[in-house]
Amino acid sequence: MIPILPSSRGAHIRRRIVSVIGAGATALSLAGTAACAPVPQCPARIDLKDYRPTFDEPFDTLDVSAHGPGTRWTAHTPWNGDFGSATFVDPQPGFPFSVANGELTIHMKRNAQGKWQGGLLSSSDAKGNGFTQRTGYFEMRAKLPAGNGVWPAFWLGSLGKKGETTPEIDVLEHYGRDPATFLATTHLWTDGKSRDQGPKVVRVPAGSLSSAMHRYGVSVEKEAITVFLDGRQVACFASAPDYLKPKMLLVNLGAGGGWPIDGMPDDRAMTVDYVRAYVRKDRP
Repeated sequence: MIPILPSSRGAHIRRRIVSVIGAGATALSLAGTAACAPVPQCPARIDLKDYRPTFDEPFDTLDVSAHGPGTRWTAHTPWNGDFGSATFVDPQPGFPFSVANGELTIHMKRNAQGKWQGGLLSSSDAKGNGFTQRTGYFEMRAKLPAGNGVWPAFWLGSLGKKGETTPEIDVLEHYGRDPATFLATTHLWTDGKSRDQGPKVVRVPAGSLSSAMHRYGVSVEKEAITVFLDGRQVACFASAPDYLKPKMLLVNLGAGGGWPIDGMPDDRAMTVDYVRAYVRKDRP
């Protein structure tokens, strides 16, 4: 299949949030760009007793290759497009990934030419080999880096042929320039154009995301798309059939995302305890 998600992922979002974060708003108006119907009721908390696990990555080891096939993770998006101001590089010993004591560290630093390099993990390769899931609950537990310019993310994405509509669900996008927020957004992409909901600006105690591990999760069902922080709802979006297409898991540490990276501290790192997926017990 021909992937159609654009390598300029997120650039239009940054243009829409510049004034919002600066003004201290908690969310953006959809302003005519909404992808689906009015927002439904969303659960206040996630209760995993209603779910069974389908994917569990504890990062005791790391099974990764540049593009697959045959590994649990690949180190590039399946559509092979970088984004932001750091290049996602092929895995090599100790960089951009390292594993110790049941935790993954994604490193980002300058190369000999002074260019920033970071890391990305995708649970599917360009041919759709690997883990994908239509509905259920998806979660990462991680500690984020601090500093202006850093751009860590946890998100779901899909492959599709030209002309098809594919979903992207950004569970977490954090911009180090504002240590008291992260963003949650949903997109439906068609030929490089997005109909999106959000971004919802989630406010947290300043510095809390880089000082401790937190759980970032999303429930994707036909009734609603619900984003959770440490099990508590922080964003609620309308669902639609296109959001229920098979989706891969993606985790990355990038830079910029539309914000300046001048003065970004050297050798940034994102620590990930686990990535997991579940489906409801009453659904196949």
